Amino acid sequence: MLSVGDILQKERSIQGLTLLDIEKKTKIRVKFLQAIEKNNWGYFSSKVYIIGILKNYSRLLGLDEKKVLAFFRRDYEKKDELRFKQKISQRYLAPETRQILRRGFMVLILFFVLYFGYQLKQYFSPPKLVILSPKKTTFFREDRIKISAKTEKDATVVISGERIYQNTEGVFEYTFPLNIGKNILIIDLTGANGRKTKIENIFIRESK
Repeated sequence: MLSVGDILQKERSIQGLTLLDIEKKTKIRVKFLQAIEKNNWGYFSSKVYIIGILKNYSRLLGLDEKKVLAFFRRDYEKKDELRFKQKISQRYLAPETRQILRRGFMVLILFFVLYFGYQLKQYFSPPKLVILSPKKTTFFREDRIKISAKTEKDATVVISGERIYQNTEGVFEYTFPLNIGKNILIIDLTGANGRKTKIENIFIRESK
């Protein structure tokens, strides 16, 4: 793809002109003309100055200055876009940014390790049980008490050989008869992972 510098250099060569010839006729110094033909836009202090040189150079060679400027704007915009991308890239690849990204990545990895470790521990652990009521263990007049407890909703609950079903929140109830003296309530739990737990609770009924 031809650049604006290529177009000007090619036309100058066709007309048999040197850069010194162009300098004498346009009063534009050779070093600036060379920069134009090499598309070295960073050599100039402003875009306006480049456009002024291109107009004079194009007119001298008999070229359509509007077309020449169109080529220039295309090339100049590409240069600005590339420079912008380089700045963005350098910014994100700065040592401080890389260090922040590295730390963030390590924190993310640590989070996943801890999360999956917790999930594995939960999966391989036996089911747990929390007695919601009654809160006391000694009774006087009651001949039976209602046990309310909570465990995992997927666990299997068995009390005295009877399968007890919990609700969607893992809560279940069981009526436990009390004899005078010490009464031992045994609850067998089996988790979805096959792990088992046996819970023993002692309730005492005092004689009158």
